[in-house]
Amino acid sequence: MPSKHKVLIVDDEQELLNLYAELLRALPSRPEVHTATSGARALALLESDTFSLLLTDLHMPKMDGFQILLMVRRKYPALRTAVITGMADQEYRTRAYSIGTDLYIEKPQSRPELMLFADCIEGLLGQEEKGGFRGVQSKNLVDLVQMESLSHSSSVLRVLQSGIEGKIWIVEGEVVDAETDGSTGEPAFQRIMGWRRGSFEILPAQPERERRITTSTQSLLLDFAQWSDEARAAAEQDSGDVAEGMLRAVTRIEGVQSVLTRKGRGEIEAWGLEEADRYAEWGAELLEAASELGEKLSAGAVQRAIASSADRRMILQEEEDRFILLGLNAETTNREAGVIMDHVAREWT
Repeated sequence: MPSKHKVLIVDDEQELLNLYAELLRALPSRPEVHTATSGARALALLESDTFSLLLTDLHMPKMDGFQILLMVRRKYPALRTAVITGMADQEYRTRAYSIGTDLYIEKPQSRPELMLFADCIEGLLGQEEKGGFRGVQSKNLVDLVQMESLSHSSSVLRVLQSGIEGKIWIVEGEVVDAETDGSTGEPAFQRIMGWRRGSFEILPAQPERERRITTSTQSLLLDFAQWSDEARAAAEQDSGDVAEGMLRAVTRIEGVQSVLTRKGRGEIEAWGLEEADRYAEWGAELLEAASELGEKLSAGAVQRAIASSADRRMILQEEEDRFILLGLNAETTNREAGVIMDHVAREWT
């Protein structure tokens, strides 16, 4: 029996095309998958057949993904579209959603991310049958939860950031539970809402989900907005002393015990550390030794280092003209430490 879904994937890298095609053909909906290595070929295929979904890269020669999306939106307004790209750029993401793209996904780098990518595509194909609304992903997570609440909808929001998956369960407009990497309920909800980047998808409702969150959705959003405002104010206070404000903002992140930053061998800024000078020297020496080792092994520069003791986990990262050293709770996993460092580094630069 032929599939009722036809998917067209556009990418100038044949190996990636083959990988994505194989993955999507194994989906439960068993879509018929076609591929194109150029925008011209993709448009020719769209002229000759009817497709359910167009999945395109953005960075391609001659005709890039945005040109394809604009032409498709004018000529085939009912066609669902998705972007899969290596460009983790908020400007590109916003631009893609502004022209009606249904989903913006960063290229998967691991098997869990590949599986989530496949699930997102399956969910998007399923939306074709039950309706849904285009461009919902153009909203941020706060907007999306607010929209689901106001419309009294029931759904599951699945979010991915840096390999960590989070889920928020909504039943008739009320958030009833959240879960991410070992935490559940309100702590998990606030943590997910604080993610600044990643991808998300709306999945079918699970009304039978046990309720762990009893606070109203509007109160949850107000609490999150207050926390965000306080963190922003902390970063801007003290007569424009941005560095000190950032130190205080970082300490508000769950799990952070200490923070130190230093430009080269210059002035040290630190919070929560005794003998900050010694830690600063240790960080600088470690980065220098790692750089020398990388050169000897032709392995490239070390971007991040993690060290552990009985009561603390330290994560060190060089960021442009400075390095950042975070002290975290000992129970923090390497993956959680990486996510926290990504957040801090983005805010600091």
